[in-house]
Amino acid sequence: MSAIYSSLENTVVFVSGGASGIGETLVEAFVAQRARVAFCDLNEADGHALCERYPAESRPWFARCDIRDVDAYRATLDAAAAALGPIRVLVNNAGRDDRCPLQDLTPERWEDMIRTNLTHHVFAAQRVAPAMASEGGGAIINMGSISWLRGRPNLIAYTAAKAAISGISRTLARELGGDNIRVNAVLPGPILTDRQKTLWFDSGDAHQFIELQCLKFPVEAKHIADMVLFLASDQAAAVTGQNMIVDAGLAQVSVVG
Repeated sequence: MSAIYSSLENTVVFVSGGASGIGETLVEAFVAQRARVAFCDLNEADGHALCERYPAESRPWFARCDIRDVDAYRATLDAAAAALGPIRVLVNNAGRDDRCPLQDLTPERWEDMIRTNLTHHVFAAQRVAPAMASEGGGAIINMGSISWLRGRPNLIAYTAAKAAISGISRTLARELGGDNIRVNAVLPGPILTDRQKTLWFDSGDAHQFIELQCLKFPVEAKHIADMVLFLASDQAAAVTGQNMIVDAGLAQVSVVG
C-alpha cells in the first residue's frame, strides 16, 4: 500500500507516456490518490483500455499524442488543462531506450532519441509553468535513469538524454523556484516492464543486477511511483533540484565499487 497524500486529492496531474510500463503504474497511483489525472501516449488502444478500468467519476483523461511533436504536445497539455483545470503536477515520463551501437548511429537516429527522451521535458515545463505559478506553485518530475551513471553500452543517445535530464532539472528548479514550482528528477534502476521483457530481457542480466544491488530484490514500477507521489505531494515542499535515485543501491555499487 502506498501512503495517502491528502494534498494530491483533486490536484490535476499530467503524465506523459502513461499507457504502459512505469507510466501506467504512475497513472494508477495518482488515481488511487484521488487526483484528477490526465495522460498521453502513442498507443491509443492501451490508453483507452487503461481508462476503461475506472468508473466515470475517477476515469483518467487520455489523448493520443506524439511527444516528439512539440506543437502537438503543447496542444494536448492545453486540452487537458481545459478539461480538468490547471495542471499542478507534471510528470515527464515518456521515453524509449532503443539500443544502437556507436558505429550504427546516424544523425537522424540521434535526433529522434533526443526528441523522444529529452526535448519534451523542457517544452512541457515551459507550457505548464505559467499556470502553475498563477495557482501558487506546483511540481514537475522528470524521469531520468541510472543508465548514464553506469555507462551502459549501445545506449549513447539515450544516456546523453538522461544525463541532460539531471542537468535541466537543476536549472529549472532554480529558474522556477521563485514561483514555488519544485522540479526534481527520478532516476530508476532497471525495471522489468512488458517492453523490456519482449525486447531486451535476459535472466542472467536480471540476476546480475540483484547481485550488484545493495538491496537484494527486483526494483519494480511501484517503487518508482512511491517516489513520484512523494515528490508531487506537499510532504516534499522543501525538495527541489534533486536527483532521486531509486535502484536498490545499484548505481552506488557500480560507481564506487
